[in-house]
Amino acid sequence: MQADINWLDDPEVFRKGQIPAHSDHQFYKDYDEAQNDKSSFEQSLNGEWQFCFSSNPMVRPQGFFAEDFDSSNFDTIKVPGHIELAGYDKIHYINTLYPWEGHIYRRPAYTLGADETGKGMFSQAEDNRVGSYRKKFILPPEFYDKNVRVRFDGVEKAMYVWLNGHFLGYAEDSFTPSEFDLTPFIKKGENLLAVEVFKHSTASFLEDQDFFRFFGIFRDVTLLAQPQTHVEDLLIRPTVTDDFKDGLLDVHCHLSSSNIDAVVNVIVKDSEGTVLFQTKQQAAEKIKVNGIRFKQIHLWSNKTPYLYQLIVEISKADGTVLEIVPYHFGFRRIEIKNKVILFNGKRFIINGVNRHEWNARSGRVITAVDMEKDISIIEKNNINAVRTCHYPDQKLWYRLCDQHGIYVMAENNLESHGSWQKSGEIEPSYNVPGSLPKWRDVVLDRAKNNYELLKNHPSIVFWSLGNESYAGDNIAAMNKYYKEVDTSRLVHYEGVVRNRKYESVISDVESRMYASPEEIIEYLQNKPQKPFLLCEYMHDMGNSLGGMKSYMDLLEQFPMYHGGFIWDFIDQALLVKDELTGREVLRYGGDFDDRPSDYDFSGDGLLFADRTEKPAMQEVKYYYGKYK
Repeated sequence: MQADINWLDDPEVFRKGQIPAHSDHQFYKDYDEAQNDKSSFEQSLNGEWQFCFSSNPMVRPQGFFAEDFDSSNFDTIKVPGHIELAGYDKIHYINTLYPWEGHIYRRPAYTLGADETGKGMFSQAEDNRVGSYRKKFILPPEFYDKNVRVRFDGVEKAMYVWLNGHFLGYAEDSFTPSEFDLTPFIKKGENLLAVEVFKHSTASFLEDQDFFRFFGIFRDVTLLAQPQTHVEDLLIRPTVTDDFKDGLLDVHCHLSSSNIDAVVNVIVKDSEGTVLFQTKQQAAEKIKVNGIRFKQIHLWSNKTPYLYQLIVEISKADGTVLEIVPYHFGFRRIEIKNKVILFNGKRFIINGVNRHEWNARSGRVITAVDMEKDISIIEKNNINAVRTCHYPDQKLWYRLCDQHGIYVMAENNLESHGSWQKSGEIEPSYNVPGSLPKWRDVVLDRAKNNYELLKNHPSIVFWSLGNESYAGDNIAAMNKYYKEVDTSRLVHYEGVVRNRKYESVISDVESRMYASPEEIIEYLQNKPQKPFLLCEYMHDMGNSLGGMKSYMDLLEQFPMYHGGFIWDFIDQALLVKDELTGREVLRYGGDFDDRPSDYDFSGDGLLFADRTEKPAMQEVKYYYGKYK
């Protein structure tokens, strides 16, 4: 397989050579490593990388991935990081429009006709910036006898990857991991990993979120070694009996193995470490343990986030441990009965926020400390739910939500706002993904990436198909996919309100943005077909958030009303040094000479970008506290 730059123009090419999406389980050599959450099967490739910035594809360094390429004139860049924040290219914030509007005419491939292929749209684009990365690393001796992979946890927007001059593959979907097999080309000693990242591809039409438009390797890069027998994928399916007293558990493992004599030990413990269940099986490609029954279970919820622990232990016939895979899970049930959402049998109330990943110094490159701080603020202010607007977050976030009982609406990496709304009006003549066959597989792939990665987290109660992408056959296909693979969660999508033709086949709930209390009452008093929630409301910009009581009062009047998610949690603003005073100041969209821009619309959070709480948070704490 050879790299082809024309893939940037083709919506039907979005992954090449990638390992299929799988669960986000950690794996360790032994119990000590698992206890300390430090795996000898991992080596971080974060840090300084060689780097070359190119203003367009035509002037990028050709053959930079070759081992004998002279890279002495390359700069260095920190990974993870945004290329713009390293001093290259323009910082640019925009909400609805595509960033090239008013500069370059573009329409998504095939939207204006079958012969409109988009050839050259991005592969020959003057505005398509390119980052060329090189990283030399030493393969640890303990990795020598193992299969070796590299995992990129997040790269915007499109990436090509080589090892030691050999092409490995291509990936889009910026916010889910991309893994590639290094084994055929890995060498003992020094190796060269090369990555070419393009700011734009057809993925840019699907990633039109309300945020700063960065590109580059912005999440962790990790080298992974696999033991002789390895858990490739893990499915944990806990269910609750109708009386909410007992739980049933299915555990399915997909193994990759070069040791057929291995034994798989499946263990379940309670939160105190007491073994509740244990069984052993001979290793095989598929391991299934179904219908394990637990009496008098502890239910997982916001108030009592009780987690059980599953341990999958793989060992040789002589007892030598090859791999330990621990995973915390919870028993809970979310369902709709009589058009009311019930959680563990009781009416479900959402005291929610929308949350972008953000750090005032590093943008969407955030740390565990940032996430832990966010959890602390959320708990302190009686917030019980988070919508991951509008992409999957770092994996750690979902583990923290499991531990702290935060309900999650897990959103796909999809927003195509600029393709159907113009000057505030609905005009979907070139909407993607729409009902276009050539745009179907790419959004189904994003749905699958989201599900496979996060399927075992009890905190996730909704799958969200994306944000502000109108509605058509392809989003209906995403809805159908989730219904086929997961009956334990509800499916959410707001955009169907723009195209009621799809009301019966998209979304389990009536979801709206910024509906007034009067509009909500009108819906709920006129033979509503679905329970109602607000995926965005109380837009917290400036001296805002007044009138919250009028929304909260509806919870007392209408059982089918379930609250909503405030827009949003934290300002998107960057700390920069003021040219005149030399002091650090927060700057918003438009402050970077970025056009088109939605200016200070990037600042509509309950927190300032440095995580200082705004006065409006007092209102949130008070009213959300009434419905804890």
